[in-house]
Amino acid sequence: MWKLVLLMAAAGVLSAQTGKLRIIVFGAHPDDCEIRFGGTAAQFAAMGHAVKFVSVTSGDAGHQSQGGGALAKRRRAEAQESGRRLGIAEYEVLDNHDGELLPVLEVRNQIIRRIRAWNADMVLAPRPNDYHPDHRYTGMLVQDAAYMVVVPNICPDTPPLSRNPVFLYFQDGFQRPNPFRPDIAVAIDDSFDKKVSALDAHVSQVYEWLPWVDGKLEQVPKDAAARRAWLAKEYGNPVTAEVRAALEKWYGADKARAVRQAEAFELCEYGRRPSEQEIRQLFPMLR
Repeated sequence: MWKLVLLMAAAGVLSAQTGKLRIIVFGAHPDDCEIRFGGTAAQFAAMGHAVKFVSVTSGDAGHQSQGGGALAKRRRAEAQESGRRLGIAEYEVLDNHDGELLPVLEVRNQIIRRIRAWNADMVLAPRPNDYHPDHRYTGMLVQDAAYMVVVPNICPDTPPLSRNPVFLYFQDGFQRPNPFRPDIAVAIDDSFDKKVSALDAHVSQVYEWLPWVDGKLEQVPKDAAARRAWLAKEYGNPVTAEVRAALEKWYGADKARAVRQAEAFELCEYGRRPSEQEIRQLFPMLR
């Protein structure tokens, strides 16, 4: 039995040996992963690496006129189409209620099991400081899972990983209790159109709910092409001075100077702490 467990647990290491990375990305709601990681995910997928998105809630509260099971069903369908457009391997939406997420053991175990089952080399999630409680608690739940994924007596029905993955946070603009630190930055100019296309699949959010809650529903164009152009402006990733410095580190000054769209990530100290060489292995687009 334990021989089988150890063989399965070692699969995360084998994925790196075969050159195919396994990346799992957690968002609180369907569309969160795309907003923060869509351009980078598209690049990983195009290289043949296995990317999985997980929405920790069903998104069943995120709309001004729909809700409950009908909205959850709609958002699951949008997530599947978004994942198809990005070319990622899998997109899973968990059945936890939107707006009611708490950092409880049951949900933490859901996350531990998924990280293990994916044999993850790398795990991404929001930082645990954010305007939305679901975002905060998703960050906390993934953070709390970081060490437990290697502990055999936790969730013993799912084999533990043989080593801790690298855990990273998405970029955000919140300053307290501490601002985001761009340890890694990925240029996404070449994959930005795919990111916009993936977000375009989330009609209930990007063209209905989020503009409504922001008071600018009347600004959303009716024409499909105009909508996508508007979406690109709304969800662009302009490069801050701090992110520009990170781009220069990883790409060199000449390449960094030309970048217009980028996604950045902060290393979580609770997971494995990679060297610069390992970061370049985990992010092959930086080589």
